[in-house]
Amino acid sequence: MLCVRDLHAAYGNIHVLRGVSFEIVGGQIATILGRNGSGRSTTCKAVMGLLPPLHGQVQLDGVNLAGRESHDIAHAGLGYVPEERLIFTTLTVEENLVLGQKPAKPGAARWTMDELYDLFPRLRERRNIRAGFLSGGEQQMLTMFRTLLGNPCAILIDEPTEGLAPKIVDVVGETILEMKRRGLAVILMEQKLSMAMKVTDTVLVMGHGQIVFTGTPQAFEADPGIRRQWLEVA
Repeated sequence: MLCVRDLHAAYGNIHVLRGVSFEIVGGQIATILGRNGSGRSTTCKAVMGLLPPLHGQVQLDGVNLAGRESHDIAHAGLGYVPEERLIFTTLTVEENLVLGQKPAKPGAARWTMDELYDLFPRLRERRNIRAGFLSGGEQQMLTMFRTLLGNPCAILIDEPTEGLAPKIVDVVGETILEMKRRGLAVILMEQKLSMAMKVTDTVLVMGHGQIVFTGTPQAFEADPGIRRQWLEVA
């Protein structure tokens, strides 16, 4: 289980997260929605230790990771797919993937390179190409696959479909569902409602640095006021 409790974080004097709390167990997908500036990406960075939290807890299977260095958090079993992708552009596709490999922890799903290539054969075709020459969609899949080869227990995925063609969006969605089938706890930050509603078990809506709604996709769809107040741009 990944459990975030009363998480606060700031950039200098700008207090962005104001008590974020949620939890998710293995084999479930939770999607965090919100307008730009609501705190979704900051939540990822604070959970992963890239932005030191001011207060709160980040527990993975009962162990508090808040305040640790990001590499320690990753080794504890929490994966992160950043919005910026952050691939090594001068290395080949396969060299990028090899750098992500870590032994699986007890009870965690184990991913192999061949299994991931089967999910997106285009990367197998380009395995010896420098990653900087990949398309945006190929780079996104490379980033996601590199994280999965670390065999995490839970994974944060920040805006994976932004700017991608519909066919790649479908591959991203299928890969996220495969994570669920293998027992990962998946926290998805996503703008595309149509894609998010197809895969998610729980919807969380952020506003002003807090979680303002938690419920099933059905409950979210049945409450147009939530979308109007916290997601739509006037």
